[in-house]
Amino acid sequence: MRVYTHPACLEHDPGNDHPESPARLRAVLQALDAPQFAALQRIEAPRATREQLERVHDTAYVDRIFASVPPEGHARLDPDTVMSAGSLEAALRAAGAACAATDAVLTKQTNRAFCAVRPPGHHATRDQAMGFCLFNSVAVAAAHALAVHDIKRVAIVDFDVHHGNGTQDIFQHDVRVMYASSHQMPLYPGTGAASEHGDGNIVNAPLAPGAGSTEFRAVWNKTLLPELDMFRPQLLLISAGFDAHARDPLAQLQLATGDYAWITQRLCELADRHAEGRIVSALEGGYDLIALGECTAAHVAALAPSARV
Repeated sequence: MRVYTHPACLEHDPGNDHPESPARLRAVLQALDAPQFAALQRIEAPRATREQLERVHDTAYVDRIFASVPPEGHARLDPDTVMSAGSLEAALRAAGAACAATDAVLTKQTNRAFCAVRPPGHHATRDQAMGFCLFNSVAVAAAHALAVHDIKRVAIVDFDVHHGNGTQDIFQHDVRVMYASSHQMPLYPGTGAASEHGDGNIVNAPLAPGAGSTEFRAVWNKTLLPELDMFRPQLLLISAGFDAHARDPLAQLQLATGDYAWITQRLCELADRHAEGRIVSALEGGYDLIALGECTAAHVAALAPSARV
């Protein structure tokens, strides 16, 4: 199994009081330095190309992000989304990691990969930066897989506590991609109702504030996993946000670390049934550093056993 990351992802600095801080990635990398992960292959993430980005983002939007880099200080793109001098490079490496990992699993260099990157991506729409996100890395990877490799069906699974409105926006009319999400509702960004189906390829399972392991596992067992099984994805991409954990300060779900091991195991079984085991996971949210490190370790440990390392 491979882990894709890049030091540039630590240079995205939204400001001292911003929850999406470089400390998040340091916590993840520290967790993956544990002896149990010694066999993981570490790969330096390349930059995403303009061609890769523009499969899911408008050209004018990509131009705007490139032009918004401040020489110093900060540039605010929306109330929550901030760029520093290092942000563009970080975002390019994050999206590039997801594409490179996708290439690796689809050319049988490995069958599982985790992208330890930031900024996150799943709130970025075709033409709008929001929710801490600049480029939608998982969406870029899905479009790359369809354009470059001989596959017809890609599933994006999202268990971040916030609904991935950007991913849904990008693919809601592209039936080659299924988007399946559990998330808290009501909560930012206000999308993700169970009634939102796209062209039949969107499956949302909102959870009420205060819901915990029982409710989380039920919506996956009863709704999301059966829909994914019927879709039979040839590649599984994961928006791996760990902010539904009970310790997280930005939401009110009550998941435990073991829930992330459980859902990852179920997703590995799904990938083994339909996708030759092929999974690419990319870090999204998670804002309590202790929970983030523990949950990342549980997630990667569940991904790793059946992978070729």
